[in-house]
Amino acid sequence: MRFLLAFLINVVITVVALAQPPAPPAQPPVKAPATPEAQAEAAAAAPAKVDDQAKPPDPVPGKATPPAPPSSEQWITGSVDFGYRWVDERGNLPTYRSIVNLGSGPKLTGLDFTITDPKHRMFDRIDARANAWGGDPYNTAHIDVTKRGLYELRGDYRNIAYFNAMPSFANFLAPRGFNERAFDVRRRSGYIDLQLFPGKHILPYLVFERNSGYGHGVETWVQDSNDSFAVPVLLRDSTNNYRGGVRFEYNRWHVTLEEGATTFKDDDQASANGSSFGDRTTPILGGTLVLNTLTQTYGIRGSSMYSKVLATASPFSWLDLNGQFLYSDPKTDARYFDIAHGNFALLSSLLLYSGQYNIGSSASNGKHTLANAGMEIRPFKRLKIIDSFSLNRYNQTGVGALTQQILLTPGSTFPALVSALTTPQNVTNYRQQVEAIFDVTRKITLRGGYRYEWGDATVLAGTLSQSGTLASGALSRNVGLAGATIRPWRKLSLNLDYEGASTTRDYFRTSLYNYQRVRARAKYQVAAALSVQANFALLDNQNPSQGVQYDFRSRDNSLAVFWMPNGGKRVSVMAEYDRSTLRSNIDFLLLPFYTPTVSSYKENAHTATSTIDLVLPTVAGIAPKLSAGGSLFIASGSRASRYFQPLGRLSLPLQKHVQWNTEWRWYGYGEQLYQYEGFRAHIFMTGLKLIR
Repeated sequence: MRFLLAFLINVVITVVALAQPPAPPAQPPVKAPATPEAQAEAAAAAPAKVDDQAKPPDPVPGKATPPAPPSSEQWITGSVDFGYRWVDERGNLPTYRSIVNLGSGPKLTGLDFTITDPKHRMFDRIDARANAWGGDPYNTAHIDVTKRGLYELRGDYRNIAYFNAMPSFANFLAPRGFNERAFDVRRRSGYIDLQLFPGKHILPYLVFERNSGYGHGVETWVQDSNDSFAVPVLLRDSTNNYRGGVRFEYNRWHVTLEEGATTFKDDDQASANGSSFGDRTTPILGGTLVLNTLTQTYGIRGSSMYSKVLATASPFSWLDLNGQFLYSDPKTDARYFDIAHGNFALLSSLLLYSGQYNIGSSASNGKHTLANAGMEIRPFKRLKIIDSFSLNRYNQTGVGALTQQILLTPGSTFPALVSALTTPQNVTNYRQQVEAIFDVTRKITLRGGYRYEWGDATVLAGTLSQSGTLASGALSRNVGLAGATIRPWRKLSLNLDYEGASTTRDYFRTSLYNYQRVRARAKYQVAAALSVQANFALLDNQNPSQGVQYDFRSRDNSLAVFWMPNGGKRVSVMAEYDRSTLRSNIDFLLLPFYTPTVSSYKENAHTATSTIDLVLPTVAGIAPKLSAGGSLFIASGSRASRYFQPLGRLSLPLQKHVQWNTEWRWYGYGEQLYQYEGFRAHIFMTGLKLIR
């Protein structure tokens, strides 16, 4: 994203230079007062004045005329918030970085400014903002440049530091502080969007988007499905999206025509040097599996062209129409190579061997079609009918080949295992929904509808499949919809949504099958300064299919209170409590002997959040603002854990344009089963906010 940052910096420098107020004109040199005779001659030679009252006052003899006062209009306004953060972390550092990941040092916590050009030369207005710069895990920058009727230019940049290395994940028996699936990567995304002739009927536009990642991590190298070895890995990927089109905006209809292209690449390099015994703790075929050296690389390259058409229309006052069509043709190539030495096993041949290498390649191309259409009909004032249909079709053809060479002893090899695969994959999904909304009275609105989802798929089967290289599936689901909005009086509003489904076939074991989903919301304005809000959500999903027996139930209840006397002028309070429960049971086959067993997970959680803001009494014209509160999470069940985050904040205005901010936070995390993952951290930050 260097080019985007450079572009934004150049834009700001250019517009700042253009927006500088012009220097006042140079004053003519002061002349000595003329003699009375010279003044009389000049008056006689001067032309007659049309309006003596418009004549400026005569200058005082011997004094220069003062320059005109400068314009009071500010060409730049905004604020900058910066400071320094201290972090005192104790406990498990990988867990702290996976959850919080805030570091010490100088920070630019916020930047926000607006530049206006009163002469409207190359732009009318620039709005820019940036947040959390200085090594924080999530940085953002955004800029908008506009010139009325000519263009709108937007640029956006986001930088995410993704760190995930919970020590117990993937293998809780691994040594403390080691994770078999860990990531320490930076994800950067951004776009530049140019819209021409805003406010006109025809609007061309150009957009460039980029998303990329780079970093290190740990992944598993799987040996013939017998053992998994954790190895360091270098990760790199990027996706570029180029698109442009034109919008037609009219009173009763709108059409967007767009053409675009994407490019994609993904590279993975893993290596290991030193004895690693993997996850298997027992010998196999009389030997212990071990990985001594490994070099593994793969690279993927992809590209696609796509076309999109979007249209809306209102041919009559009682009818709205909308539709969208998208077609793309992506192509992908992949290359894979690895070479490993150690002590490995090939169960299909009851063979122990000392090394192997694999060479693989594949190519695929697929056509993707996405279409949807809908309409809204209002046959009379109180009734609204919404109907929609969507189609999602993907057809792909791929070819791949893999050569595996087994190394027995120096100078001898096992016959090479060559596999070639041609895999046509087809996925088609349909969705039809109709819903009616009826205003029974001014205070009661009812909703009801029906949705039918169906489709079929034939895709490449997983590596553990026992039914061949391809897997087929189908989807057939009927869904009933209902809801109501009730406003019995002005201060109370109730909202209820229900969705119930019956499924006969589905693609995935963990998909929604026979389920009921309920959501209820209530808001009550107790007084002008006090309001209460309650929420309830329930999801109950059952899949009784043989070999699945999936049972999932999730429930969430929350209550929030907001108190702001006098509009929060002196004090405001927010408090929220949430109680949630989750239960999941599903059948699965336990490797290596495919033993039927049940996976169960339970969680009962309490979450609470509160904040109080106080404006303290004014002293010497200064009114400090104090904030206190925090949040907590307490869970029991399969993975009992506790997480606390209290905070305190003080804002002290030093003068009209300067504010001093100080903040303290404390993070505490612990688990009942994996106590070594706990951490404690004090975070203190202080700084200034400058306002213009």
